[in-house]
Amino acid sequence: MPELLNVLFKSFWVGCAAFGFGILFNVPKKYLAVVWLGGAIVGFIKFSVLLYISSSIILATFLAALVVGIYSVIIAYVRNEPPMIFAIPPVIPLVPGAFAYRTMYGLIKLTGNVDAEFSRTLSETVRNGALTLFIIMSFTIGVIIPYEIGKEISRKIN
Repeated sequence: MPELLNVLFKSFWVGCAAFGFGILFNVPKKYLAVVWLGGAIVGFIKFSVLLYISSSIILATFLAALVVGIYSVIIAYVRNEPPMIFAIPPVIPLVPGAFAYRTMYGLIKLTGNVDAEFSRTLSETVRNGALTLFIIMSFTIGVIIPYEIGKEISRKIN
């Protein structure tokens, strides 16, 4: 039970971050609640998958982005708006800032003197860089797949 409460708490704050990015990207005021809900869904899926299904942050990010991509396509169809209005602000909190920071910090350390810590720093930097790259690719692909499928379905309907 405390784990579920923790997931709900984190989901609430991811929704708040999505709300803030919705304001930053000039999402119409009438859709900000929908953006907040999309962010909360992203947070819930990501942290639930990490806690209960897999410890892979890449898989959790992909599934969260895929679900919010489907959500955004459905909401966009119902409200007759572009899906990216509802998809982009909720996935921005998925950006792996800590891993990107550690990658850049490691690269800066590698430009200094070569010492006994060089090989450890190199391996950590490569690991953090790879995680950053794959997390960004996973949420990009997770949002694009429903969008492209939705375009294809609407093209066949019309």
